[in-house]
Amino acid sequence: MKLEFRENGPIVIETGGRYVFRTAEGERVVEKPRVSLCRCGGSGNKPFCDGTHKTNGFTAPAAVIEFDEGLVLDPVKP
Repeated sequence: MKLEFRENGPIVIETGGRYVFRTAEGERVVEKPRVSLCRCGGSGNKPFCDGTHKTNGFTAPAAVIEFDEGLVLDPVKP
């Protein structure tokens, strides 16, 4: 899985083709290769991005997080 923090924009998650969206009202399976999540706080469709970041002055640097499903991390030691 990959999370892309777009410069001055949303978090884009590569889903692998589908994801399950769960809320208090229930859940639904969505067949999409990626989903964009709001990180500017202004979306009218939270948690999803609706493009509001383009007009509300949101700024943030770009970054990428990739998860290697075969990667095993040592537990954090106190």
